[in-house]
Amino acid sequence: RLGYSKFKHEIAKALERAHVVGKTERKGRKVKKILEIQLPDKDSAMSICHVMFFSKPSRRLYASAKKLRSSRRRGVIIVSTPQGVMTVEEARKANVGGMLIAEVW
Repeated sequence: RLGYSKFKHEIAKALERAHVVGKTERKGRKVKKILEIQLPDKDSAMSICHVMFFSKPSRRLYASAKKLRSSRRRGVIIVSTPQGVMTVEEARKANVGGMLIAEVW
């Protein structure tokens, strides 16, 4: 359970599309909203072991669509683009770049 924000929800949905986490749901109303994320089973193909953040408030990292590369650690890289939050693979297919957020493996 996490405190809710639209940005956190978009990141969770991108991880859900990449099959890193299970179902994501927003629960509650108004001020008391929470984000509930189901973690995958131990038998699933991928489980979260590490998270490495690329951008932070003092240093933002941007990459064009041509410079986006897959994860070296067989993980998923999350990118914030003008078309929304998506994985690197989705961003390359849409031919958009953006701010690198984090890598999950």
